[in-house]
Amino acid sequence: MPYSALKAMASAMSRLGRLNCLTVGLTCFLIASSAAYAQTPVLEWEAKGLAQPESVIYDPVTDVLFVTNINGAVMQKDGNGFISRIKPDGTILKRSWAKGINSPTGMGLYDRTLYVADVDTLVEVSAASGSIEKRHKAKGAIFLNDVAVAEDGTVYVSDTPMNTIWRLKDGVFEPWLTDDVLNGPNGLLVQDGKLVVASLGRMKSVGQEREPAGLYAIDIEDKSVKPLGKPIGNLDGLGALEAGGYLVTDWADGALYKVDVKGKADQLIDLNQGSADLLYLSDKKLVLIPMMLDNTLAAYKLGAAQPDTAKKPKQKK
Repeated sequence: MPYSALKAMASAMSRLGRLNCLTVGLTCFLIASSAAYAQTPVLEWEAKGLAQPESVIYDPVTDVLFVTNINGAVMQKDGNGFISRIKPDGTILKRSWAKGINSPTGMGLYDRTLYVADVDTLVEVSAASGSIEKRHKAKGAIFLNDVAVAEDGTVYVSDTPMNTIWRLKDGVFEPWLTDDVLNGPNGLLVQDGKLVVASLGRMKSVGQEREPAGLYAIDIEDKSVKPLGKPIGNLDGLGALEAGGYLVTDWADGALYKVDVKGKADQLIDLNQGSADLLYLSDKKLVLIPMMLDNTLAAYKLGAAQPDTAKKPKQKK
């Protein structure tokens, strides 16, 4: 074969090699992009017309969602608060279902009883009728915020300003743990012998700088506290993922984060301020987020490959 032919063949092979590299690179980029899009939550529905919704919980017995509505100033004992009943598709069954509450925030459900945090009182509400069955006063508490119930029926409640976790056990409601390291405990989750806490930190206001917070794990047996990763934001809602890790909301910045088992946080959605106490329905891959300042309950689907509608645009207020 003449030298000129060999040279031409070598040149062609070189161009082919570069083309293959480009093809492989483009393919890898597309695969990575598709994977990223597949993890971006997509808005499924919104239940509008609520009144400062703060927390949502699912009742598997009746297949309904319960949503607390502050309906007034936070921590105000005005009697305006209520709980709504909503279908899992976003249809509001009864907007004002359970009444006679002041400023309801977090909830827990156990043995057909809803445990509702209401300023400085834990209220027991019948999950069947919505009637108030009992009130547990938390003497010295400032702002009872979220509620989590263990498998044995023990109820844990966060008092955010006091860095305190209250406990209702055997009819006695009392402070269980006070520790400043908790940095404003907010969202709660009982998991594998631990109480996982999403902390609020300190939101920026007149005369004080913003202080972000993160997740903490409290050993229920010895009450030792361990941080789970670095500070993330001013956290509110907390839910466990089936494969490990957590979903958390940032109330102040308006965001949904995925936090892995090592504590690394990745933002999934950019939301309006006021993204509150979320609920994750693992069987439906659905994240329910009360948007407190928008008076809306929003439902986002995880793992949907629709990049054009993946993020809800942030509205300026």
